[in-house]
Amino acid sequence: MSGSTQGIGFAVAATLLAEGASVVVNGRTEGGVAAAVRRLEAAVPGAAVSGIAADFAEPDQVRRLIDTLGEVDVLVNNVGVFDVQAFEDVPDDVWQRYFDINVMSGVRLSRHTLPGMLDRGWGRVVFVSSESGVNVPADMIHYGTTKAGALALANGLAKLTRGTGVTVNTVLGGPTYSDGVARAVEELSRAQGVPADQVRSAIEAANRTSLLQRFIEPAEIAHLVAYLAGTVSSATNGAALRADGGVLTTTL
Repeated sequence: MSGSTQGIGFAVAATLLAEGASVVVNGRTEGGVAAAVRRLEAAVPGAAVSGIAADFAEPDQVRRLIDTLGEVDVLVNNVGVFDVQAFEDVPDDVWQRYFDINVMSGVRLSRHTLPGMLDRGWGRVVFVSSESGVNVPADMIHYGTTKAGALALANGLAKLTRGTGVTVNTVLGGPTYSDGVARAVEELSRAQGVPADQVRSAIEAANRTSLLQRFIEPAEIAHLVAYLAGTVSSATNGAALRADGGVLTTTL
């Protein structure tokens, strides 16, 4: 699974390991991957976990990762980048980076793994997307656009699985207290001179459409991914399932 050394990806890896799966995690650096593997081994004793370092913004590194992969039964396309930035301030090279990581990572990994799944007659591809791909934020248009692209990619790939035991689905996550969000909260805390808990509570209260009225925990996203990765989800295909805390006010 891509992008799995922290946050949602790490939580998904831990959940799948606890379910008995053998998991290959991915991160940008050898050190980060090794640290994640050690943490997962400590969290799930006896876990069959390994790692491959590759930066999905670098096509050569992605090709090396793909060449290293063996037979894959479950692919979780999780890697992604995000930030808040005004539309007029986002240059072309940043747009390209977002497409390379948030969209092309799923293209490249699925193109490598899906044919084998179809040949064997069973497999799972799960995209971890975002409610921002449905309701694109005005201050994150570059992010929302790429998440919409990933949603479209999964929808198209699902049509290639007709009549097989392979499924392709998407999880639409809502505002999640990932490592990146936690760092942003800490930065705001220092800048404003107020406790991080107060900053977090203020952000949670400001989300008027959230029915949960709090950040989602990474493990709560991971539970839905684990369902889609297992045998019990056999009748769920081509779907976009929401784990958004009720943030979306539209239906798919």
